[in-house]
Amino acid sequence: MGKASGPAQKPSGARARKKQKRNVAKAIVHLKASFNNTIVTVTDEQGDTIAWASAGTAGFKGSRKSTPYAAQMAAEKAAKG
Repeated sequence: MGKASGPAQKPSGARARKKQKRNVAKAIVHLKASFNNTIVTVTDEQGDTIAWASAGTAGFKGSRKSTPYAAQMAAEKAAKG
C-alpha cells in the first residue's frame, strides 16, 4: 500500500454563499406538508429563496416531525430566517 500524499483538499469550484440579511417588502411562503415532514420556504417575488426550514431542521426526529406543532416551529424558524 502506498502512502497518502498530503491532506485531501476540497474542490475549489463550488463555494458556499455568505449569509446576508435582506430587507424584503413582500415575500411568498411556500408550504409543503407531507405525511412525514413539513417544509417551509420563504421566497422573494422573483422566486429566489430567502430562508427555509423543515420540521427536521427544527429539531424533531421520527414520527414527531409529522405533528402540527413541529410544522408551527418550522414556520417560525423560517420566518426568523
